[in-house]
Amino acid sequence: MDPKTLLQLAEQHGTPLVVVDHKVLRENYQQFRTLLPRVQAYYAVKANSDPAIVQTFYDAGASFDVASMAEFLIVHEKIEHLPPEQRQAFIWDRIIYANPIKAIETLQRLDPYKPLVTYDNYEEVIKIARHAPHSGLVLRLLVPNTGSMVELSSKFGAMPGEAVDLISFAHNNKLEVEGLSFHVGSQCTNLKNYSQALQLAVDVFAEARARGFDLKLLDIGGGFPAHYDDTVPSFKKLAKMLNSELDRLFPEPIEILAEPGRFLVASAVTAVAQIIGKSVRGGKLCYYLNDGVYQTYSGQIFDHAQYHLNSFKDGPTQFCAVFGPTCDALDTIGLVEQLPVMDMGELVYSENIGAYSSASSTYFNGFPPAKVVHVNQ
Repeated sequence: MDPKTLLQLAEQHGTPLVVVDHKVLRENYQQFRTLLPRVQAYYAVKANSDPAIVQTFYDAGASFDVASMAEFLIVHEKIEHLPPEQRQAFIWDRIIYANPIKAIETLQRLDPYKPLVTYDNYEEVIKIARHAPHSGLVLRLLVPNTGSMVELSSKFGAMPGEAVDLISFAHNNKLEVEGLSFHVGSQCTNLKNYSQALQLAVDVFAEARARGFDLKLLDIGGGFPAHYDDTVPSFKKLAKMLNSELDRLFPEPIEILAEPGRFLVASAVTAVAQIIGKSVRGGKLCYYLNDGVYQTYSGQIFDHAQYHLNSFKDGPTQFCAVFGPTCDALDTIGLVEQLPVMDMGELVYSENIGAYSSASSTYFNGFPPAKVVHVNQ
């Protein structure tokens, strides 16, 4: 999104403003499909659950990874116009409920849809068998998350050594296990995580086959990194490695799924905010914005991400501190942002802020979330 267009949109809609570029969403999805032709992309709705974003990916042919009933219903709303048999086929083939832990009430609501769901422990099998027996199951494995920005292995995943016992237990409870899944951690820049996870998975496939269980699919999860800066390895390099390993270890007809979220939406969104306060503290220039970590910049708290600020004006820069509008000192966007000297009322912007950001906005201190504007729909 070029600065001139951002300024025009800010003048038209006011600030704080979040601008979603659907052309970039479509380009990111097409890049994923082109570079990983065997892999069906199940967009991780939790990354940004805006219904307009879900609609764009739906129109592009994406499948969906949901992790709550609310997310499931956002996707289901897109297919309500289909005949019942087509709706059920879509739910079975193009939605995975990838939260390994589900409340009983959720399972009861999901069961009529005959969903594909993940699990990673014995208690979850018992719950599913009692409350959602029409589900198909995918066993989530514990795999290395070394170096990923958000580590998930401490919370989810069955030990590979007990995996086939968990498959057998599900079978004994009259449930069908369709395959395996794993997650290497969000914003994974350590490509070895993927290769190690694939080797663990192929070993489980082999043991399962030896014990009479025929697994049909592998879900390689998320973790595909957004290009926040040049320290992030190129997606093309990751895709080349994955294609080679998938063809070697999991030849057709094994179905390959993935759950990209951040990779698809991060670069499609830009935030624009206004300077509402200015001071010098300890010799450092400080700016206060009408957006902060309780709104669009929430990813800095919940996602361990840093969204750097840019000015619309040229000129010499200096290290500045930038804060959000609330009375909480936690509402700190950055302490070493490089910005020029600016006046009250001027605007700044942050790029690559589409994942785990505005989706987590709150009304803390009474400050509402930024207005969202969609372009190139």
